[in-house]
Amino acid sequence: MGILDKIADIEREIARTQKNKATEYHLGLLKAKLARYRAELIAQSKTVKEKGEGFEVQKSGDARVVMVGFPSVGKSTLLGKMTKTESVAANYEFTTLTCIPGNLEYDGVLIQLLDVPGIIEGASQGIGRGKQVIAVARTADLILMMLDATKGDLQRKLLEKELETAGIRVNKAPPNIYFKEKKGGGVSFNSTVPLTKVDGRMIQGILKEYKIHNAEVLFRDDCSIDDFVDVVVGNRVYIKCLYCYNKCDLVTIEECDRLARLPRTVVASSALKFNLDYLREQIWKHLSLIRVFTKKRGEMPGFDLPIVLRSGSTVKDVCHGIHKSMVDQFRTALVWGTSAKHNAQRVGLAHVLEDEDVIQIVKR
Repeated sequence: MGILDKIADIEREIARTQKNKATEYHLGLLKAKLARYRAELIAQSKTVKEKGEGFEVQKSGDARVVMVGFPSVGKSTLLGKMTKTESVAANYEFTTLTCIPGNLEYDGVLIQLLDVPGIIEGASQGIGRGKQVIAVARTADLILMMLDATKGDLQRKLLEKELETAGIRVNKAPPNIYFKEKKGGGVSFNSTVPLTKVDGRMIQGILKEYKIHNAEVLFRDDCSIDDFVDVVVGNRVYIKCLYCYNKCDLVTIEECDRLARLPRTVVASSALKFNLDYLREQIWKHLSLIRVFTKKRGEMPGFDLPIVLRSGSTVKDVCHGIHKSMVDQFRTALVWGTSAKHNAQRVGLAHVLEDEDVIQIVKR
């Protein structure tokens, strides 16, 4: 029996098992076994060299956004309308056969927008070169899930399932679980909060499935079995996802309004260029980036060349962005903007900056 057959058997057993207090332990072991087989399947695919043109392109710009979706949902058309890149668009499926990059500009920030081939159901298992597409998606700072508004919520559920199977967790934070293997001493299990979804017996059963007999486990949140399995496997990536329902001009106003009210969702029409500016704004918002402008003493700030940083970055991060030796030469900094209590506030390296702040660094 191959790995795919074993995965299918476990999925069927999970589907037909009732979920209650008596079956929690059994379901936990099944989920751990399922995750292990899926990891083995991914490891096997890495050892096999597939013929054909590679998908990966060099990362450029300040952030990377990957458009993921089924064939013929308008990814290539959207890329052509939002960037200066021309991607072949036609009324038949699989128009795009490789990864096509484009540059999306937003207020001086350069965002790399990737158009990848459409994926189909079963892509996480390699159907339709889906593994190459998902491998590119794992490198993204943001996934733009392109959906056909005329298909309702069906495509969204199928794509989320494929990404989940491939180890991509969308719009989820990493579990607050400390896990470390040891050379001896058995399994040490503790928690700082009351646990309602797991217990010590379940944790030891999952670790035994992975042949781990000595480890230290600490739960800092009331996490589930799936979260703990993700921590043990260790190859999960947590990426923000923005949902874009394209072709909204082909559905009723009521359906368009319903889709637009869903969380993290934008309705648009790439063919009619409808709502693309709002989509661009939402891409910037979900990337959680900030722009910081630098200035020299007695001069105006350089508003045309911002330093792009992650939200929550400090003055120290700005110094590293300018030059690696700037921290050693740092004396103080003057900040203008929403993070400052007043104009030209003197701050240190630990000061947290906000979007569109202006900073002047004073060296020793």
